Amino acid sequence: MGKKSRVKTQKSGSGASAVVSPKEMMNLISELLQKCSSAAPPAGKEWEEYIQIRGLVEKIRKKQKGMSVVFDGSREDYFPDLMSWAQENGASCDSFTVADFGAEGYGLRATRDIKAEELFLWIPRKMQMTVESAQNSVLGPLYSQDRILQAMGNVTLALHLLCERANPASPWLPYIHSLPQEYDTPLYYQQEDVQLLLGTQAVQDVLSQYKNTARQYAYFYKLVQTHPAASKLPLKDSFTFDDYRWAVSSVMTRQNQIPTEDGSRVTLALIPLWDMCNHTNGLITTGYNLEDDRCECVALQDYKENEQIYIFYGTRSNAEFVIHNGFFFQDNAHDRVKIKLGVSKSERLYAMKAEVLARAGIPACIVFHNQLFEFPVSWDNEIKLWTFLETRAALLLKTYKTTSEEDQSMLEKPDLSLHSRLAIQLRLAEKQILEKASASGRAKRLHFQKKQEEGALLPRYEESDIALLENTDSDAKLPIILRKLEEVEEGQEIPMEEHSPFLNGEKAMYGTNVEANGGKVQEETQKVSQDVDSALASIGISNQHGQREVGNLSASRTEDNPKENSE
Repeated sequence: MGKKSRVKTQKSGSGASAVVSPKEMMNLISELLQKCSSAAPPAGKEWEEYIQIRGLVEKIRKKQKGMSVVFDGSREDYFPDLMSWAQENGASCDSFTVADFGAEGYGLRATRDIKAEELFLWIPRKMQMTVESAQNSVLGPLYSQDRILQAMGNVTLALHLLCERANPASPWLPYIHSLPQEYDTPLYYQQEDVQLLLGTQAVQDVLSQYKNTARQYAYFYKLVQTHPAASKLPLKDSFTFDDYRWAVSSVMTRQNQIPTEDGSRVTLALIPLWDMCNHTNGLITTGYNLEDDRCECVALQDYKENEQIYIFYGTRSNAEFVIHNGFFFQDNAHDRVKIKLGVSKSERLYAMKAEVLARAGIPACIVFHNQLFEFPVSWDNEIKLWTFLETRAALLLKTYKTTSEEDQSMLEKPDLSLHSRLAIQLRLAEKQILEKASASGRAKRLHFQKKQEEGALLPRYEESDIALLENTDSDAKLPIILRKLEEVEEGQEIPMEEHSPFLNGEKAMYGTNVEANGGKVQEETQKVSQDVDSALASIGISNQHGQREVGNLSASRTEDNPKENSE
């Protein structure tokens, strides 16, 4: 179905760069792999490392110019084939069609009235690209012998997607044709766009995403060229960085966990057609019907004929949306900033403090990003707690190179590129959260100081009012949400599979609890870190709050195409 793919091959004098020898390319790939596999750079040197890695990648891309697979025509040309293929394979297609929604990009438009909670979409397993279908494909022999593929289903899906794209007889070709040819994830940003994120709490995740993708590409390029089990892969003749970047972004923005056929475990899948739905606030409304062996989605709300059908992607921050989906959601009720708290290794008494914390079961360095409710053990302790939060947020605001007002002025420029706009929107959102956090910390500090001055009694545990720790004004609620997310030692390298760009951005089915994305948070500058340590030492917060964590139990899910919600 659809139009055949076209592979461009470099030819000397044809506008592309001169043909590069296999040996020269392998030398560049080896250099890239070595650079990306080296120890993490010292704090403050991450940008320098990114520039070096990007320089090597651009050298490779220049020599691979014209070698990537491209399809004739526009993406929209293939949507009728997608709908016909879906109908032939038992999917539901009578309630919607694919349509262009302008700034939101492509999505699903209702072709009739649909009631809230009505089952309107189902996709059978045979249409889905899964780790199991990859094992049964031409990729199977390599999968059975490579530990990285076996450990990382998302990488397997990316290579599966590339192999099927190169196969003119692939049963998934109608789906692959319908995918975007480019995305708006930071992997596609120009260097100046990424530079706009310097000083933000999200920049470390962006730099890590690029480094991980480059490392994975270099590893699999060498594997495809040298491993006997890869001899029949179509990637052996043409496997460019742009190809891998496309596959990474396709999987990162679409992968979802579904149960295996016997229901004994979960696996990763790409679910055609369903992944066209755009995001809005609400609840997860998608599940998997094991009896009928299909993905099912019920309507989030009532939809009139010709209205766009939305689904809820989960409680994701805008940093997660921008980095792993390629769009910024303006009305995000779940936006937050991850902050890293810990004792600096440059601290003179670091070893002693780390040992004391370890005895109490507390790591020396933790990343928080969700709300922590606690019951006061003393007014003095509460004053120290909120003073610390007020100070911490204020210090983090000093790491930004621009003010909120300057960001707002930049966003008013009509000639601002899409990627620059996304970066500035994210930067501004972080500042606004931190500004509210600092103000909220100050308000709470003053509240508890007043309680202390009045000699008020501490509330008893069973009578404690959670509202005491929250403002009644929803806009003034503490926007920095403190919940233990992960433990990270300064300078520690996260294992490849944990900070792979694929692992972030999973779509989770209804009834499945999947934590939305975990990633390392940017290191602050040394001066700010020292200021924070000084603030910690002067405040002397006790760790005996009688804390109760309130975890986020919502399943997470990514959007269809990053471009769909950001154009």
